[in-house]
Amino acid sequence: MITPNPTLQVLPKKISLPKKELILEIELNGKMKFEHLMNTIYNQFGICHKVLSANVEYVNGYSFGSVQLYINVSSEDYQQLEFYLNKNKLLNTMVEYNCRKYF
Repeated sequence: MITPNPTLQVLPKKISLPKKELILEIELNGKMKFEHLMNTIYNQFGICHKVLSANVEYVNGYSFGSVQLYINVSSEDYQQLEFYLNKNKLLNTMVEYNCRKYF
């Protein structure tokens, strides 16, 4: 018979990793529609984002241009998103967003 060990600690089901505020710039090169990209970032990766700027042109249904997003993600979630963007041949640049806080 197995008896529970009272000294064992139970870990929470999901460990919340610290999040960073990032600005992500993505170059759209006609390989993916802008709307599809935004939906994928939110629905597949669960990353809420704010569009800071978007310069998107549509040529024959293909999206060209660039978009800057403000995202607040853990490093693990960002790595998954970066892998997805690189796999789909979308150039991307990330800058950590630091805002001065006055007291």
